[in-house]
Amino acid sequence: MRDVGRDIVMPRFRNLAEHEISEKAADDFVTIADKESEIRLAEGLSAILPDAGIIGEEACAADPAILERAGDGLNWIIDPIDGTGNFASGNPPFGIMVALADAGVTLAGWILDPLTGRLCHAFKDGGSHIDGEKVSARESGADLPVAALAVYFMSEEERQDIQRRAAGNFALVDIPRCAAEQYPRLVLGQNDVSVFARTLPWDHAAGTLFVNEAGGRCQRLDGSPYLVGDLQRGLLGASSPRLWDKAADMLFP
Repeated sequence: MRDVGRDIVMPRFRNLAEHEISEKAADDFVTIADKESEIRLAEGLSAILPDAGIIGEEACAADPAILERAGDGLNWIIDPIDGTGNFASGNPPFGIMVALADAGVTLAGWILDPLTGRLCHAFKDGGSHIDGEKVSARESGADLPVAALAVYFMSEEERQDIQRRAAGNFALVDIPRCAAEQYPRLVLGQNDVSVFARTLPWDHAAGTLFVNEAGGRCQRLDGSPYLVGDLQRGLLGASSPRLWDKAADMLFP
């Protein structure tokens, strides 16, 4: 991941030609760096664990049938550049995310910030670490819990409802439009609560494990665990189980 960040991602940052950026769908960008990053990551990860399949964001964009087997067997899950919209516009944050899942259960996850070199990683039942140091999730300590709500994949009715419920109960802050940044914020005491509507595996497999192994809580809205390949919508993350319960009661009664 560090090699890919250094050799492929960072040389393209603020150095993309117009033809090297395209839209897969409305407000969903891909760049030449995404494509090259995924190819290199897939090659390297396959060499580490040849028996594992590859579920990459860009490969799934080209062939949606790949996503259908994301929960089957052992798979590497790859987000070659998370926060591509930020990256394409020349702004942070963005990151590289990799996870290893078996039968839908995330076993390990890594989140790299190529700009700062920060590496978050977690192993199932093995804790969470940042740059090799074990970390525990902590609340912000703010008067009102700090909430970043990713409402842009919700319907207008859903957006209005959740914002109405959050008003006065949470201090609302902008979402960075980058799960590779949002998940660390839940552990580092910067944000207390985050809600995601769309929950594709490359965006969330590594991050949910990182939060949970740090002692926070990240689960489906009904309290069930996040499983790669289940293709449900809705995910609630919090810096502590206490705040998860509070947010679930207030936002999704």
